[in-house]
Amino acid sequence: MADTGVLAGTRAIVVGGSSGIGLATARLLAADGCRVTIAGRDEARLTGAVVGLAAEGLEVHPVRCDTLVASDVARAVEVACEGDRLDIAVTVPGGGTPMNVLDYEPEQFSAEVDKNVFPVFTLLKYGCERMSDGGSFVAVSSTAAVFSTRGLASYRAGKAAVDALVDVAADELGEKGIRVNSVRPGLTRTESTTGIFANHALFARFLEQQAIPRGGEAVDIGAAIRFLAGPESSWITGQHLTVDGGHTLRAFPDMRPPARS
Repeated sequence: MADTGVLAGTRAIVVGGSSGIGLATARLLAADGCRVTIAGRDEARLTGAVVGLAAEGLEVHPVRCDTLVASDVARAVEVACEGDRLDIAVTVPGGGTPMNVLDYEPEQFSAEVDKNVFPVFTLLKYGCERMSDGGSFVAVSSTAAVFSTRGLASYRAGKAAVDALVDVAADELGEKGIRVNSVRPGLTRTESTTGIFANHALFARFLEQQAIPRGGEAVDIGAAIRFLAGPESSWITGQHLTVDGGHTLRAFPDMRPPARS
């Protein structure tokens, strides 16, 4: 890892940092001199990310962490701190199942909302407790937080909750010098969106609703997170940066599967 750069001397944790948006973020932070810890559930994937970045001359430090287990998140933060302070905390994980709103079972709906908002709360709690004299927390939200996503009710509810939590946390933690923001990606190429990109008809429906007719790449979102994590955004808090090719200027495609009979 470089020992020079605008982020030299800082420590960061990126939850979900072994692939996709999280890996792109970790790469940018490390390239700017930050000591980066990547956290995730899959040890093999974590190892692959460490090896891949090392081949680029970048060092990151892995820690296994299930984002739905609070004690795992607390332990991962302690690893990232190295007994000292934390400067940057980023959380990426989330997701949802395409369904008609009336077809969710109550327990499934609750679990999918929790899958999106609980990891943000736990990293906010344990990460910001280790920030002193300022710090930056960035949650990955979604464009789903701001307009109707037919077929993804649980996902929208969860991401809207993420942004609401960001608002309150930013308002409360500003007096400690801690900034709290979110990034709202549009359709971005990651492992979880492979099916959409491979479905040419569905992908075309997304592009029809975007001012810039291309899918997003992980680095597009990583660059926005890097901006909100660093000193360039030192007077920005409680904001939700949309990175979507202009998708939210129009509408979200209908993702509903056939209704259950």
